[in-house]
Amino acid sequence: MRFLLIAYEFPPSPSPQSLRWAYLTRELVARGHQVKVLTIHLGGQTPGLPELPSALETHRTFAGPLRGLLAYLRDRKHAQQPPVGNTSVAAASPLRPPRSWKQSFSETAQNLAARFVFPDVRGEWSPWARPALARCLKEFAPDIVISSHEPATSLELGLLAKAKGYRWIADLGDPVLAPYTPPRWRDRALRVELETWRKADHLIVTHAGAERLLKDRHGPGTRTSVISQGFAPEALPALTDIPFDPRRLELLYTGSFYQFRKPDDLVAAIAAHPGARLNIASVTVPESLLRAAETMPEQIRLLGFLPHRHILQLQRSADVLINIANDDPSQVPGKLYEYLGSGRPILHVTRQHDTSSDLIATLRRGWVSDGSLPSLQRWFDQASALKKRGELDQGFDLGPDIVSRYSWPALAARLEEISEQVVRVPAR
Repeated sequence: MRFLLIAYEFPPSPSPQSLRWAYLTRELVARGHQVKVLTIHLGGQTPGLPELPSALETHRTFAGPLRGLLAYLRDRKHAQQPPVGNTSVAAASPLRPPRSWKQSFSETAQNLAARFVFPDVRGEWSPWARPALARCLKEFAPDIVISSHEPATSLELGLLAKAKGYRWIADLGDPVLAPYTPPRWRDRALRVELETWRKADHLIVTHAGAERLLKDRHGPGTRTSVISQGFAPEALPALTDIPFDPRRLELLYTGSFYQFRKPDDLVAAIAAHPGARLNIASVTVPESLLRAAETMPEQIRLLGFLPHRHILQLQRSADVLINIANDDPSQVPGKLYEYLGSGRPILHVTRQHDTSSDLIATLRRGWVSDGSLPSLQRWFDQASALKKRGELDQGFDLGPDIVSRYSWPALAARLEEISEQVVRVPAR
């Protein structure tokens, strides 16, 4: 089949949605399909992302005035830097990196633009994306058009392709109308979501909770499937120079810290266990963690930004991987699927019973803590003792077979199956 993917977020963007479609397009090509991607020119390069196959076609367009300027600056900066090898990387980010005027100006300009452009500054892509879409449809003649949300701009482009008679799959992920949608855009977000719900030939979400919400909000709609986030099963070469101490209980947290992900009790529990160390690979961390890292440098290690493939290697090397739950109990953080593929036990910290808890318990992949200080202290006592006895993995099933359904090859096979069903059904 011939797939046209509309994806604003695509490498060299390191976002979760970019990684999702980097892996899925790679696997679709490996399965013998032709894939073309309509995306933006982001500028520069991001090391450590999945390697894209040479057979994958990428049509990059101007992102719009503001993001286009940032792309130009990224390209210029990249051209001035010496080539960086992909064999090893060490943590070199300072605990409090200086904030440049360029960063402040960029954030201010993007926040200002988001007041006038739907759904945010990424919507400025639309005037350049629309003619590019028309050319791709005419020249590539896809069997299936797929829109990768976010941003909602890709869904609006998918609606245009559907209006021209092409079969359209919307990879919605989360609803368009979300708790963080600004009030000025709520009506439009709801309208785009409803149109997508009714007009797409098939709709994909990453968790069942999103499907239930859409049905409750809009009633009967298009056929929906869950394709979660996933993990890459391939072996990795040695990439990092970040050592783990075999005498310590080495914990690793990777990903973002949202407002609801508060690590304060976790840090307090670690303070009482000098034999444990929490390693954090994240671009930004809460102020409380910065202070903790400064006062307990032997127990809190901030690694800053690390390339994706280096993070995967660290996940496979740590003693225990830390997952902090989302606010919505039906959501499963995307990083949890990477954790499942790492072969290491997981400590899931949650204030309520959630889908992640069930997943970890069913797969026998780790522990669940209610996040309170007493609960975490009991866990540290238990885990520290198990580490000393060499029994930390005992009682878990950490092999690859039980989680293989969440690998990117398996998820791409499910997407292929859905696409074949869509093609067989007469166009609506």
